[in-house]
Amino acid sequence: MWERLVLESGARVLLHATAFAVRADRHGRVGEVDVLTRGGTRTVRAAAVVDASGDADVCHLAGAPYEAPARTGDGPVQSLSTVFRMAGVDVDRAEAVPKDELWRRMREAAAAGEFALPRLEGSFHRTPQPGVVMALMTRMRDVDATDPDQLTAAEIEGRRQCAEYLRFLRGHVPGFERAVLVSTSPAVGVCESRRVVGDHVLTAAEVFGATAFPDQIARCGAPVEDHHAGADTRWAHLPEGETYGIPYRALLPREVEGLVVAGRCFSATHDAHASARSMATCMAMGQAAGTAAALAAAAGTAPRALDPQALRTRLTADGADVGPLAAAPAVTASGA
Repeated sequence: MWERLVLESGARVLLHATAFAVRADRHGRVGEVDVLTRGGTRTVRAAAVVDASGDADVCHLAGAPYEAPARTGDGPVQSLSTVFRMAGVDVDRAEAVPKDELWRRMREAAAAGEFALPRLEGSFHRTPQPGVVMALMTRMRDVDATDPDQLTAAEIEGRRQCAEYLRFLRGHVPGFERAVLVSTSPAVGVCESRRVVGDHVLTAAEVFGATAFPDQIARCGAPVEDHHAGADTRWAHLPEGETYGIPYRALLPREVEGLVVAGRCFSATHDAHASARSMATCMAMGQAAGTAAALAAAAGTAPRALDPQALRTRLTADGADVGPLAAAPAVTASGA
């Protein structure tokens, strides 16, 4: 279990706590985060803070710059989705239906007015449990995931859609005739909300150009997967076999010190974000951000002042794939 590994490291763990305020010193260095728990409020003090909230909550509270397209209307934002699991599926028969045929049946059923299916594609995947599959089909469009009312409505709508897609599958796809809904995801899935503006903003040109960076702390080869407001998904792939780097600077929000981000709130344009927000890349960012925070704290310095080559060397020693450790000059905060 991950928790056991964390505890064995000597770290203290506090779950079920939500950040609601931060404090920085006169140099703009974040050193205290106030959290709300069921037992009241607490103040967590740290030499370095990692914001892995996904929504850049700590960055927002600290006054770091970010883009929030769903709130401002400045550009597209990816749709939300609720994943669901079904049992009682004849998986072999279900998988014998080609994906194009599944989508054709969705389109026909929706056009006939039988079902309200906002997304006319999607997929299902077998699991280790016999007869159990996981489906990714739902879509809630144009939602500001930082607005609690909109997020609540999306949560409710996502579960409604799960039942509707189950009804479609049972009636129109072989193998699902006896399927039952087992569970929905613990929370609605958010692809994009706040994106911090970091010392480097990763762009689509850098993604498709398979760009390597001297301070990269991870590599990604995932395609751009844009769940836009339409009924399909826009895909765009990198050149065959290529990857691009995630620069450490994209984890450092501008205008604040003592703060590193990890996950889908990192610094990127909409299109670049639609590639690098994938789970494996977010996990790699998390390892890099946590390692950077630990190294900075041990050295008594801010994460921005950390030598990225020292970070890359440590990540490589720990088994991370950061790309070749070529000789390169240290990257300064002014790099872009």
